[in-house]
Amino acid sequence: MADEFSESLTPPVSPFTADSQCVLLSPTRPPSFCCSEVKDDPTGALATDGYIARGSLKRLLLRLDPAPAEYETDTVELFGFLWVTETALITVFDLCKTTIGQASNLHYEAEDLRHQCVLFLQYVKVFLHRYLDPSASLDESPSHPFEELEHQFPSALLEELFGITLLIGRLKDLPASGQSAFSIQNHAKIFPPSWHLLHLHLDVHWSVLEILHALGQKTRGQVLYAHQFVNLTGENLTDTSLFEEHLCALLCDLTGLAMSKYSKVRPTEALTTNHYLCSCTKELWILLMHLLEYRNKLLHTESFWSYMTSLMKPLVLEKPAAELFSGLPSHCKDPLGFTWWLVTHLAMLGQYNSNGTVQSEKHFRDNWTFIEGLLKLTGNPKGVLAEEQVRMHVHCCLSLCLLWEPSTAAVSTLWDYYSRKLNSSFTVPWLGMSGLGTVCKTPLALLEQARSCCSPSPLHSAGHTQLYHSANSFHIFLRMLALCLSQDRAGGVPQRQIKGRIYSKFSPKKMQELSEAGLMNFLLLFLVVARQVELEDVTNRACELLGFLPSNCPPAHRTLLWRGQLSLLLLFQERGLDVGAQASWLASSFNETAKEFYKKTTEVSRRLALWGPLGSYLEGVTEVFETSASLTLSEEKLLNEGFDWLLPACRQSELNSALGFLLTVLAQLRRVHQRGVQSAPTPAWAPATASVIKERHLAVAAALWAHFFPFLQTLRLSQTPPAQLADAAAGFTFLAFDLPSSAPQDLQPNPVQSIMQSFGWDDMLHTLLVTRYLPHVLQNSELASSLGSGSVSGSAQGLSVRAWFRCVLQQHLHKNQDGTESRTGRAVGEQLCELTRLILRLPEVDSLLQRAGLHHTTLSLDPTSALKMFVKAVGNVYRGLQLLSERSAMVTRALDYTGDILKHIKPYMISKNQEGIQLAYRAVGCIVKHWSPLLATSKAQQLLFRIVDSMLLSHHLPHQDKALRDSLPLYLQGLSVASNGSQSQGAGLKQQLRSVISRYLEHFLPASPSVGVIADHPVLLGACEAVPTPRGAALRRTILEVLCENFLQCKSHVVLPRLASALMFLLELLRRNRDTDVSLLTLPLPSLLHCLMLVSEPQVRKTSTDALQLVVERCAAASTEGPCEQMISVLRSFAGDNEGVYDRQVYSVLETVAVLDPAVVQALIPSLSASLRNAEHKRGLGKNAALRSAYTKLLSLLGESGQAEIISLEGN
Repeated sequence: MADEFSESLTPPVSPFTADSQCVLLSPTRPPSFCCSEVKDDPTGALATDGYIARGSLKRLLLRLDPAPAEYETDTVELFGFLWVTETALITVFDLCKTTIGQASNLHYEAEDLRHQCVLFLQYVKVFLHRYLDPSASLDESPSHPFEELEHQFPSALLEELFGITLLIGRLKDLPASGQSAFSIQNHAKIFPPSWHLLHLHLDVHWSVLEILHALGQKTRGQVLYAHQFVNLTGENLTDTSLFEEHLCALLCDLTGLAMSKYSKVRPTEALTTNHYLCSCTKELWILLMHLLEYRNKLLHTESFWSYMTSLMKPLVLEKPAAELFSGLPSHCKDPLGFTWWLVTHLAMLGQYNSNGTVQSEKHFRDNWTFIEGLLKLTGNPKGVLAEEQVRMHVHCCLSLCLLWEPSTAAVSTLWDYYSRKLNSSFTVPWLGMSGLGTVCKTPLALLEQARSCCSPSPLHSAGHTQLYHSANSFHIFLRMLALCLSQDRAGGVPQRQIKGRIYSKFSPKKMQELSEAGLMNFLLLFLVVARQVELEDVTNRACELLGFLPSNCPPAHRTLLWRGQLSLLLLFQERGLDVGAQASWLASSFNETAKEFYKKTTEVSRRLALWGPLGSYLEGVTEVFETSASLTLSEEKLLNEGFDWLLPACRQSELNSALGFLLTVLAQLRRVHQRGVQSAPTPAWAPATASVIKERHLAVAAALWAHFFPFLQTLRLSQTPPAQLADAAAGFTFLAFDLPSSAPQDLQPNPVQSIMQSFGWDDMLHTLLVTRYLPHVLQNSELASSLGSGSVSGSAQGLSVRAWFRCVLQQHLHKNQDGTESRTGRAVGEQLCELTRLILRLPEVDSLLQRAGLHHTTLSLDPTSALKMFVKAVGNVYRGLQLLSERSAMVTRALDYTGDILKHIKPYMISKNQEGIQLAYRAVGCIVKHWSPLLATSKAQQLLFRIVDSMLLSHHLPHQDKALRDSLPLYLQGLSVASNGSQSQGAGLKQQLRSVISRYLEHFLPASPSVGVIADHPVLLGACEAVPTPRGAALRRTILEVLCENFLQCKSHVVLPRLASALMFLLELLRRNRDTDVSLLTLPLPSLLHCLMLVSEPQVRKTSTDALQLVVERCAAASTEGPCEQMISVLRSFAGDNEGVYDRQVYSVLETVAVLDPAVVQALIPSLSASLRNAEHKRGLGKNAALRSAYTKLLSLLGESGQAEIISLEGN
C-alpha cells in the first residue's frame, strides 16, 4: 500500500476524456482581484468579481463552503488535466508552482496562467473545507498507511504553502515593470502580462492567509508543524508563525506601497488622495481588516490596529522596526504626516462591512490610544512643525472623530497645544488668501463660524475634504471640540473635564497677553463651548475673563471684544433668553468710547481709530435687531445715551453708517410690531402677553425718540442733507403713526403731522430732503388716507401739494459751476418724478383733475408738465364755480398751494441760473394766465401786483430776456383778463398792464424793421388769436392804445425812433388777427394818417399805407349799412386838426383813403369845401390856386359827388 502512494496521491485521469464530460467538469470563474471596472472612489463599490462582492470573505468568516456549487463531480480539471476531486491536492501544488514561475516570466498567456492558479487555490480552499477531517487527533498514531498520509496532510499542506510564499516572494520585491502595473488604467480590459502578474501575486498572498486561517479553524487551534522546514529564526515552522510572518510581510509591503504614493501627496490633498494604488489593494486592506478583527474576537489574537501600531510606531519614532516588519523603505518624506494620512484612510476603509457596503455605523474598534500618541508628537512644544503640517494632522484627527466616537483625551491633548499657541494666526503662506480662513467682520459672521464649527460637514463631503483650504488648524480643532462636547449634553464628566481644562488655561496675565488674533481665537473658542454646553455659565466666565483686558486696550481689541459680546448676545437671542445683562455691560463700554469720540480734545488719528469699534458696534446691533423675532428681550438697552455723543461727532461717511443703522432698527421695530398687530387675537386667558410685547416695543421706541430724533431735527435745515436723513425721518413718521403714544410731548397731539411739518412742509427745507421724504410717507396708503383729517396750517394734503409745488419750481437750483447737472440735481430730479406721481394720486388733487377733465392718467410724470396741468386744472375748476363761498374757498386753497412763490424763485434770480429762470417765468406765467379771474379777487390781487412788480417791471432784469420772450404772452393774457375782471383794483391792474406792454414793446422792438424779429415779438404773440375772442380783443385794444400813444405820435416832420419797426408791428398785429370791431380797428387810424401826412421816408410810408389799407378795408367790410361813421369821424377830426397848416398834405392822405373807400371821403366834402373857403377868406388874396388844384385832384376821385363839388367851386 505504501508503494502505491509513494509517488502520487492522485494519478491523473486520461486527458482524452469526452468533451462533454470536460464541459460538465469545468467550474465557474472563482473570485479574484480585478480593478478594471472600479472607479477610484473612497466610498465606491468594490469589484463585482472580487472576494468581498462574491461573498468569499463572508463565507470564510462564517466557516461556510467557499464554493458550494462547485467541485461536486468526481473529477476536476486543474492545469489542463483531470484529477480525482477528493485526492488531487498535493501533487497539483507542483504544477501550481510551475505555473507561477511561468507567469513570473511575463508569459504571453499570463491571463490564462493566472486563472489556472486562482482556480487551483479555490480548489484548495474547497478541499480543505470538505475533506479534511479534524475529528482525529494529530497526536494519535495512524493504523493504516492511507490514514498515515491523511494524518500528515496538514503538515504537508503547510509545507506547500510555505513553498509557494518562498516562490512568489514579497510585493516589495516585484520588478519595476510589475509594480508599474498599479498605475495602468485600461478600461478596455486588455491588460499586459505585468498587470496579470501583479494581481496573481495579490491573489496568492490573500489565498495563503485565507487557507492558513481555514486550516487553523479546521484543526481547532492545534499547532501544526512543517516537519521539513524551519523559519528564519531557526525555530520550527508552524501554521501560526507562517500566518504571522506572511501577514506582517504583507502589511509591511502594502504600507511601503502607500509610502511611495505619499511622497507625491500635498497637504491640501491628504484626504482626497487614497493610500492604495488601485482598488485591488483597497480590497486587500479591507479583507485583512475584517480577517484580523474576526481572529481577534474569536482567537484573541492581535487586532488589525495592534498590528498597524506595531508597524508604524517605530516609523514615527524613527526607531528600528521589529523583525517581522522589516522591509519598509528606508526613506520616508514625513513619517508623522504619513502615519496620520495612512491611519485616517485605513479608518475610512473600516466603514466597509463584510459585504463590501459602506455603512455609517461603527464596525471596527477605534485606535485612539495610538492617535493620542501621534497628537503628543504633533503638539510637542519642542517640535518645529509648521501650520501646514499641523493643519493636515488635525484635519485627519477630525476625520477620525467623525469615523469613531470623539475622544476626550485627544481633545485635551490638542487643547494643551493650542492654549500655548492662541496668539498665532495659523496661516499657511503658500496658500495665499485661501489659507487665511474666514475673516469674521460682524458678530453674526462670528456666530456663523462658531455654528459651522459645531456642525461639521459629513466625512466625504466637499465641505470636509476642502477644509484644509477654508479653515486653519485651530478652527478644525474647534470642530473636534464641538463633537466631543455634543456627546454629553447633560453636563457629564467628559464635558466638565473639558470645560475645566479650557477655563484653567486662562488667567488675568494670559488675557492681557492676548494679541488681536489671540482674542479672536478666544472668542471663537468660547462661542463654540457656549453653543454646546450651558450658555449662561460659559457667557459669565467669558465676560469675567474679558474683564481682565486693560481698559486702554487698542481700538482693534475693543472691536473684537464688542463683536464677541454681540455674538454671545445673538446666541442668547437665538435661545429666547433675555439679553439685558449683557446689553447693559456692552452699552456702558460703548457709551465711554462714544464720549471719547465726541471730545474736541481727541486727536484726529485717535478719532479715526475709535470709529473702528464704534462702527463695529453699529453693525453688530443691526444684526441683533434684524435677527430678533419679537424685540422683547431687552434689546432697547443697546440704544443708549452713547448715541447722543456719537451722532454729533460723525463725519459724513460715518453719519451715513449711523443713519443706515437707525433705518434698520426703525424698519425692524415696525415690522415686528405690525406682525404682532396682524397676528391672531390674543386669547382672553393670556392678555398679559400682548401687553408685555407692546410694553417692550414702546421701550424700544422710547429709546429711539430719546437718542436719535433730536439729532435728526438739528439736521433738517442743512443745505447738504444726507440722503438717509429723509429715510430716517420717514421711519419716525411711521413709528409715530403705529405707536403715537411713544412720541415725545412736543410732537403731541398730532405727532405724524408735526414730523411732516418739520421734514416735508417747511419752506426752509432743502428740496433733496423733501423730495425723498414725502414719497416715503405718501406711498403708505393708510398714512396718506389719514392726512385728510386734522390740520396744522391748512389741509395736510394741501401742504403736501405746496411742498411739491416749491420743489418743482426749485428743481434747477442744483447746478455745477459749469452749468452741468450735479449729483444732487440728478437725485432731486429722480425723486421729484416719484413725488409727482404720488401727489397726483392724492384725493384732493385727483378730484381737482377730474373736475377739470384732466384725469392724471393722461399726464406725463414730467414734474414741470404736471405742474402746468395742475395749475390749469385749478383755474378751470375756479371758473366753473358759481357760489361766492366756493369761489372764496378755492382762492384760499390756490394761494395755499403756491405759498410764497416769489420767495421760491428768488434764488434763480440771484444765481442767474438761466434754466431755473425760464422755469420760474414759465410757471408763474401759467399761474397768471390760468388763474387770472382768481388773481383778480381781493384776496389774491396783492400776489398779482407783487408778481408784476418783481418779475415784469423790476429795474434789474438783465438776464431774463429769453425767459421773458417765451413767457410774456402768458402774463399779458392773464393781466388783461384780470384787469377787466377786477372790480376793486381794475384801474390799477390796467395801468400795470399798460406799463408792461409799453416796456416790452420797446424792449423787444428792433431798431430797424425786420419781419423775422417782429414776427416773434412776445407782445405780438400774446395778442394773436386764430379766432377772435372778447378777451383777446381787450388785450389788443390795450396794446394798440399803448402803441399809438408811445410809438406812433408824429407831430412834425422829424421821424420818431423805431417808427418803421412800430408800424411793422402794427401791420403784423392787424394782419394776424381778424378783428371786426370798428372801434378797435380805428384806434391806430389817426396815427397812421399823421405818419402818411408828415413822414416822407419810403419804408414808413409803405408800411403806413399797408396798415391803412387793412384798417380801411376791414372797417368798410364791417359797415354793411353805409360808410363807416367811426372812420368818417376820425377823418373829419384829422382834417379839422390840420386845417390851415397841412391842407395840401391832408388832401394827399385823403386821396389814399379815397382810393380805398371813396364813400367815407365823400361824407367829408362839405366840411372840406367849407374849410377851403374859410382858408381863402382868411388869406384875403382871393382864390388859392395851388390849394384848389390839390383839392380838385382829391374831388376827382370821389365820383359824381366830387364832380359836382368841382363845378360848384369853379362857379364860386
